[in-house]
Amino acid sequence: MKITFYAHASFRLEADGIAIVTDPFSPEKSGFDPINEPADIVLMSSDTDDFHSDPSHVRGDPVVINTLALPPEGKTVKGVPVRPFPATESLTFDYQTEYGRDPDANALYLFRLGGLDVLHMGDIGTAVPQGHLDALKGKVDLLLALTGDHATIALADLDRAIAEIGPRAVIPMHYFSPRGRLKIEPVESFLARVPAETVTRVAGASVEIDPSQLPPRGATPNIFVLEQSR
Repeated sequence: MKITFYAHASFRLEADGIAIVTDPFSPEKSGFDPINEPADIVLMSSDTDDFHSDPSHVRGDPVVINTLALPPEGKTVKGVPVRPFPATESLTFDYQTEYGRDPDANALYLFRLGGLDVLHMGDIGTAVPQGHLDALKGKVDLLLALTGDHATIALADLDRAIAEIGPRAVIPMHYFSPRGRLKIEPVESFLARVPAETVTRVAGASVEIDPSQLPPRGATPNIFVLEQSR
């Protein structure tokens, strides 16, 4: 699988003739340049957050999926199974709003592409619920992990989630960029918490991951740090 980091929580994942873009940001609100590349599928953790749900600058004619709106068992989109794990960005869940849910609600989402089970952490701002950890334990190859601390999951809670889920690889996202407009932690704050020998700093925005070269699930994961390209 080829993985390209656009910016914030947005990636491009390519394998099996399918290109998926995750959580596209609003260029105007975020400060990042438009994606301006085609995709087959766009997966979003919600449809209410300008930093995670603006597919207008993804080219082609992609199928756009708000994963929060999927049924609990998930759905297969163009041959890609996608399953949501509902979460919230705040400590308050008010489902009695105009749209039937809290406007801060979002979803972690698990999908399979190129022989890898990928978990995108969405925009969760609290600890991952124990029920989600139990459901995801031993079922994730690649974790796209929120590492900016402020406004998203605390790094101590992220440590616990990684330990319990047991991914084979982790790619940090949603950390400070001088081009972005959020005052969040740099990726170094997360990297200081993990064994240095597990970290690979990729010279660029893209990496190719071969499932056969990753450690087993439950072992200490490989960590790939990509440059934000937008």
